[in-house]
Amino acid sequence: MVQSSQLTPGTTITIDKKLYRVETVVKVTVPKGSPFIKTKLRDLVTAQLIEKNFKPNQEVEEAALQERRLEFLYPENKQYLFLDIGSLDQVLVPASTIGNKAHYLKEGIELKATFYGGQIFSVELPQYLELMVVSIDGEGAHGGAAARQAQLETGARLEVPPFIEVGDVIKIDTLTNEYIQRV
Repeated sequence: MVQSSQLTPGTTITIDKKLYRVETVVKVTVPKGSPFIKTKLRDLVTAQLIEKNFKPNQEVEEAALQERRLEFLYPENKQYLFLDIGSLDQVLVPASTIGNKAHYLKEGIELKATFYGGQIFSVELPQYLELMVVSIDGEGAHGGAAARQAQLETGARLEVPPFIEVGDVIKIDTLTNEYIQRV
């Protein structure tokens, strides 16, 4: 438990069995009445932003999140099988938790997973990956030969410069889905 006056942006708390990350904290004092702590909280499941006020010394339950390194093995039905690098246990992760990040998964890629209460809560890919181009479409969104759509070995699609060919290994930014350089 932590007191509301000790909340800081980035802290993860639970309210009614829901996880929230504190985005902003402001102590509000009013001429008539008692002061309060005004917060903006992001629901970590729905990403919805809510405002919540707390009394100055109200106790708030801080969530105990655990981070572990996982290595991708292979997809299995509508889930993905990973190896926990620390314990060498196999971990099945639902497709809903992986989301669009599945476009960058290939055997051996390590990622950071966040667990809460024994359940996997979210995954974070490395920011940069090196992947092979398996096919290239004609013209890109910018017209002419300025950029072309490439499909990578993992199924991801992104725009690449005209000098990139099938078989090239390129470095991409997984956060922005952008080409960085040819490797």
